[in-house]
Amino acid sequence: MHPFRSSALVAVALWGAACTSPVDEPGSTLPGRCQAEAPVVSAQKTDILFVIDNSGSMAEEQAAIATELPAFLDELRKGNGVEQDFRVGVITTSVYQRAFFANREQFTFYPDQSGRLQAVPDEQGRPTAERFIEQNDPDLLGKFRRLIRQGTRGSGQESPLEAVRLAVTPPLTTLAIAEGGNGGFLRDEARLLVVVVSDEEDCSSTERPPPVTLTEDTSRDLCSEQADRLTPVAEYARLFRNLGDGKGGTREVLWATIGPVALTDKRAELVLDRTTQGTFVRNVDCPTSYGPGYRQREMASLFDTGLKNLDSICRASFRETLVSIATLARTSQSIEVVNLPDGRLAQVRVTREDGEVQTCSVAGGDLTYTPSEEGRAARLYFQSSCPRRPTDQKLEVKLLCAN
Repeated sequence: MHPFRSSALVAVALWGAACTSPVDEPGSTLPGRCQAEAPVVSAQKTDILFVIDNSGSMAEEQAAIATELPAFLDELRKGNGVEQDFRVGVITTSVYQRAFFANREQFTFYPDQSGRLQAVPDEQGRPTAERFIEQNDPDLLGKFRRLIRQGTRGSGQESPLEAVRLAVTPPLTTLAIAEGGNGGFLRDEARLLVVVVSDEEDCSSTERPPPVTLTEDTSRDLCSEQADRLTPVAEYARLFRNLGDGKGGTREVLWATIGPVALTDKRAELVLDRTTQGTFVRNVDCPTSYGPGYRQREMASLFDTGLKNLDSICRASFRETLVSIATLARTSQSIEVVNLPDGRLAQVRVTREDGEVQTCSVAGGDLTYTPSEEGRAARLYFQSSCPRRPTDQKLEVKLLCAN
């Protein structure tokens, strides 16, 4: 993979005899002469974790997601001037199930799932030793499609938030894949995109056994009724936002949900659906859901108040939804830059959709700069006056130097 290289812009600053060059200021990183090498924008690393509901009602939805993966991958590869470097893994929503059926309480745990990356199947559907797929894999689409189909024998007490917590924290992150862990999936300084796909309410708790017990009464959603017993959604969000990036910093985490929310306005609201087979809890505007979506919607809103990261599991096609999620993933508001001696020297030229070029700089307040240190690359962060947009055509980093 070749990093995107930009050209250098050279300006000469002449200083009078009585003036002091900023090169000579204490602590200055400004070079004493113009350098020939231009800054290099590194590929944007994104680790993508799909969380697939594998309960009994999800066969059609898994198939529908798999069908539209070409559009997801095509959109993800668009870089807008920044090359993309991604990998994909899948976990399920199955961690535990606590239920009272046939006049007795039953506990079921899912030790082979519970946040563990699932095996990539071969063409015959047999599990392999692979636990994630690199973007340059020649069979990326085929493997991804097979991996999305996690079956329908998982827990009916869906707990995607807890599954993600287990997946991205020790001991799984420090345990090698060969030993049943997820070690090596999360790369240093890579962004993490989580995509939850489920038709039910989240029932996550860090307690074992979980504090909510399911029953045979399909007219009640106990995970919503007893949500005060579950681990708060905000607590999970704080944990994910504070994940380390492997280099002493904080990892950038993105969250997207295709869940039991309304088709028309993404609202979470409970309604009872009375059928000849019984009475079932649904979302008010999502007829194939099995929950109101309160916790699922709350988590999405904590990452994007505009809810561009949330859509309904009841859509007939997930093509537009997946394209929107991929657009979110590829448009970072920061870039890693190599060979930039000082942020004050950087100019970023962004070519917008209409061909207009906007010039942004640290000095102008459009960018902020974090220098490299102890193995960490330097980064430029785009501010609200100069945001990166999904429709941008080109991005160039140029170098202004003093001599």
